[in-house]
Amino acid sequence: MVAGMFEESLVSRLEASGVLAVLILESVEAAVPVARALLAGGVDCVELTLRTPVAMEALRRIRKEVPEMLVGAGTILTVEQVREAKAAGAAFGVAPGMNPRVVTAAREAGLSFAPGVCTPTDIELALEQGCRVMKFFPAELSGGLAYLRAIGAPFAHLGVRFIPLGGLGATNAEAYLREESVLALGGSWLATKAAIEEERWEDVSEQARLARELVKRVRGA
Repeated sequence: MVAGMFEESLVSRLEASGVLAVLILESVEAAVPVARALLAGGVDCVELTLRTPVAMEALRRIRKEVPEMLVGAGTILTVEQVREAKAAGAAFGVAPGMNPRVVTAAREAGLSFAPGVCTPTDIELALEQGCRVMKFFPAELSGGLAYLRAIGAPFAHLGVRFIPLGGLGATNAEAYLREESVLALGGSWLATKAAIEEERWEDVSEQARLARELVKRVRGA
């Protein structure tokens, strides 16, 4: 498989995990507990979205205090955020869309990167930038798995892999995991805003455990 702008070791780890927990943190203090709760349930890959003022510091804390966790930065929208994420220790970056300037900055910074795609044109633009791992967003609102199969088919021979995010959960995760082009699922349901705010760490661990059991059953990992 051609990884393109994503390190092969990261591709292998994400595929083995099957689930990438997507986190939106409003409090720095929640960063380490939620990371540890996910690990307790067997999920060791997270995408920490840069949607809040505390996101970068939260990323640094997880990197320092939960070194077993593979931490990436999500919702990267600017060239400056690419540089900040790299400096904070992000293992990879993810964007909701395909911005050539941002992808170029990630390449120059040496940051593994997955741009967001939703159409065949998006995929072609990403391929032109050397990307082979892409975020399919918003997955369900765009047409779901049937739509992903349709737009991904012309590029399958190039080794393109997708990380679907948006509308995924326990009810449809299995179908996505069985799709060959799907590298891992973006799992925002593993640690919801309510669970984090209420510090329901046992619930987070349980959701992570159920997700990992599903991955093992479907993929034999």
